[in-house]
Amino acid sequence: MSDRLADDRQAEKTPPGQGTRPGMRQGPRPLALHLTAALGSLLSSSAALPLLRNGLLPWSPALRDRAAALRDEMSQADRMTRGRPHLGGGAGGADRLSGEVDREIRRRIDAVLTGIERYRHHPYRRDLPDPPVVWTEGGSRLLDYGEGAGDGGTGGRPVLFVPSLVNRGYILDLSRDKSLMRWLAARGFRPLLLDWGRPGPLERRFTLTDYIAGRLERALNFVVEGVGAPVPVVGYCMGGLLAASLAQRRPRAVAGLVLMATPWDFHAEDAATARRVATFIQPWGPVLDRWGELPTDALQALFAQLDPLLALKKFSSFARMAPESRAAAAFVALEDWLNDGVPLVAGVARDALAGWYGRNDTMAGAWMVAGLPVDPGAIRVPTLALIPERDRIVPPASALALGAAIPGARILRPPLGHIGMVVSAGAETGVWKPLAEWLAATG
Repeated sequence: MSDRLADDRQAEKTPPGQGTRPGMRQGPRPLALHLTAALGSLLSSSAALPLLRNGLLPWSPALRDRAAALRDEMSQADRMTRGRPHLGGGAGGADRLSGEVDREIRRRIDAVLTGIERYRHHPYRRDLPDPPVVWTEGGSRLLDYGEGAGDGGTGGRPVLFVPSLVNRGYILDLSRDKSLMRWLAARGFRPLLLDWGRPGPLERRFTLTDYIAGRLERALNFVVEGVGAPVPVVGYCMGGLLAASLAQRRPRAVAGLVLMATPWDFHAEDAATARRVATFIQPWGPVLDRWGELPTDALQALFAQLDPLLALKKFSSFARMAPESRAAAAFVALEDWLNDGVPLVAGVARDALAGWYGRNDTMAGAWMVAGLPVDPGAIRVPTLALIPERDRIVPPASALALGAAIPGARILRPPLGHIGMVVSAGAETGVWKPLAEWLAATG
């Protein structure tokens, strides 16, 4: 295990979209886990076929009627085949079905492996230059998209964006076609994106209090002092939790709060799954103690539990795309971001996994920052909650609990997914425009 973990730490230094050999990517990370899940699922089909015939295969209630109908069709086909002579020693119905299942398994294995191979060698590389850096602390930077970011940036009204600690913030500036930051800058705003950076020796000692009451508040102070007025704060996913605490702590400096796909009630839809996520941290205790962080591949494995067959589905679909198409480039751009994660420092990993997921500290009123509970009912700044209806990472019920707890919060529910709300074809209409309109109307 120590060798694999050392490889993971070395991978943190690799630039986005690059692997250990020129022209080849590392991902999807962790590759062995995704391959095991995909191949295990496909190869299990042959083993499950006899159980399906015998009626011993367990089905979810929603599929039982369809399974029974399929079993009846298979029985009828077997009876018809048994009543016919097989010229040349041909196989019977059962053998023929098994053969077709095997051929389909091989076809799907070929598709997913082809998709992964094409992704790893695709020529796309993100080439967007970073905007000016106006503030730094430790490994963190404040990127100013309103000053010299190009694409019509005008240096308008400042808006502070707070991304998650477990993913790189450039999901909000993914590509030339999909950049919420540059889109807002072209419309008279001055987006300032807090790039948390990769944890260094200083950050590895951090807790959520250090990030919120320390680094985030100092970034906010820098912006407010520079413009001489309070500024709106936008938090995405985990960043929304940090932004909500900031708004409660610093109401005179925060002009408005926007929560994008921000969880609150971690047990809202599936408490059992949330508690399983919490137990994930237990075997990693020695790594947290020794390194002070949870490696990226460990986090990627955790996210993979939410949809173990996602890699099978999306890389099989990618294999059918024309490699030179815009759709293929968009797929690679997003996949590169997904595989360009950052480690989560030990104190935050324990607070988030054991506290939020395990004990549901947020909903229970037990999440503390700098010795005080984070209470959404105490937030008094104008608030907009953007809660995507198709979110599979943050269940809508979890995010709705936060919006409902903040007095006077406005709730919008675009028909998009967790990541799609910022980079999909529907993002501009469903999220970007309503966000810009709300920011413009907020004093």
